[in-house]
Amino acid sequence: MEELKKTVKVPEMDQLRSIYSLKFEDLQEWLKEQGEPQFRATQIFEWLYQKRVTTFEDMLNLSKDLREKLKASFTITTLKIVTRQVSSDGTVKFLFELHDGYSIETVVMRHDYGNSVCVTTQVGCRLGCTFCASTLGGLKRNLEAGEIVAQVLESQRAMDEVEERVSSVVVMGIGEPFDNYDELVPFLKTINHEKGLNIGARHITVSTSGVVPKIYKFADEKMQINFAISLHAPTTEIRSKLMPVNRAWPLEKLMESIRYYIETTGRRVTFEYGLFGGVNDQEEHAHQLAELIKGIKCHVNLIPVNYVLERDYVRTPREQIFAFEKVLKSKNVNVTIRREQGHDIDAACGQLRAKERKEETR
Repeated sequence: MEELKKTVKVPEMDQLRSIYSLKFEDLQEWLKEQGEPQFRATQIFEWLYQKRVTTFEDMLNLSKDLREKLKASFTITTLKIVTRQVSSDGTVKFLFELHDGYSIETVVMRHDYGNSVCVTTQVGCRLGCTFCASTLGGLKRNLEAGEIVAQVLESQRAMDEVEERVSSVVVMGIGEPFDNYDELVPFLKTINHEKGLNIGARHITVSTSGVVPKIYKFADEKMQINFAISLHAPTTEIRSKLMPVNRAWPLEKLMESIRYYIETTGRRVTFEYGLFGGVNDQEEHAHQLAELIKGIKCHVNLIPVNYVLERDYVRTPREQIFAFEKVLKSKNVNVTIRREQGHDIDAACGQLRAKERKEETR
């Protein structure tokens, strides 16, 4: 697993860099280099994120010369909808095609408190979690920051049709976000920027399976963004079987990095814990989990897993889920059971891509 410590680069692309990949300050600097006034950055961001235009020609309050410079330097990333599934509960799942023919998934989830978008950060994944369809076929490439931003914008366009707004973003789709760290951070800063999509930091959640060096780096960013850990096991032995990343950075090292994150940021973490029948869902496992996280400022989110055709795990019975929760509550653990969404569509990460794009996931 030593190769996990190497950085995967975004490959050289045949097309220009996405303008969505530029943070506001990056765009100001580019304008300065072009001899243009920096206030143009505000105008451009307004066209991109409030008016959501898809061509530079539509930016009518910019000079023709500046529009030509933008066109020569950048592209406005567009995603082609391959499939759009709509669940009876309002969940919408998109399969998007990228410029090079690869595909990614994005999910819009409807809640009483607003609409949340789950975005993808990589085409595939190399971490090999044994319960996840996202890893089928391995990692093809990282997404450019602008390709991640475009997923939120396409979701917002879908919400525009019903005069609603994307109110929160979770980075929990296909891929390991911290395996694409250098593109993740500009994405986060752009969607959070008041002149961008203006999504509040506390309405953005990033999840990692445990790439420990990047947890330390993320802590030092001191962003007020919600942070989640895909834990899924109370012992290092069980976790190594479920998640090969644990062999590179064992549970003990992971917990050390989480404590550093909390000490540095003052923020709590969420532990995502998927329940797999007969694997990690017994009451003894709940006791072990409570002991593992004792003294840590955290919340536990229990997840009844979606069945994945290509994987062998089965769902934990409902009464057993409640028994697991009861043990944690008896230990004064802050815990909830995640509400199921999209049960009648291909809701699990990577499922729709595995079904529609078999050549990518073999």
